[in-house]
Amino acid sequence: MSDPKKRQVFQRILVPVTGTEADDETMRMACWIAKRDKSKLYAMYVITIKRSLPLETQIESETTKAEDFLNRMENIADSEDCRLDTDLLQAREVAPTIIDEAVDKNIDLILMGVKYKRRFGQFSLGSIVPEILKSAPCQVILYSQYNPPSSNETIAYQEQ
Repeated sequence: MSDPKKRQVFQRILVPVTGTEADDETMRMACWIAKRDKSKLYAMYVITIKRSLPLETQIESETTKAEDFLNRMENIADSEDCRLDTDLLQAREVAPTIIDEAVDKNIDLILMGVKYKRRFGQFSLGSIVPEILKSAPCQVILYSQYNPPSSNETIAYQEQ
């Protein structure tokens, strides 16, 4: 039986980033946890390579964008007085790459920012997040940045 007073301590935290607004706050949250637990903190960005191209193909515009974004994450970590290791990877699919990285680094927490998306008029997490939730070798925390509903969504909600 687990002790209800004992809190979870995370030794290694992985933050997969995608370039959304939610990533900034996700990194701040990861830094807060990392400082609290004296954890090792990793951020990763995965560039998806189409199957029609060789996996080692360098897409300069994507690489530059990813490097700039990882630099931004390092700046956030520095401002939070937190050490961050970053990885830029290329892969055919994002979710298995994140899972492989979590296994390779013996990660015990994946902290992901998610953006509110609609698909066919319904809230959707897309395909990557559910795959990570299903296959992760560790705990996963999702951070969703609050976005107030637009006036059309508010009207539609009130009419229901």
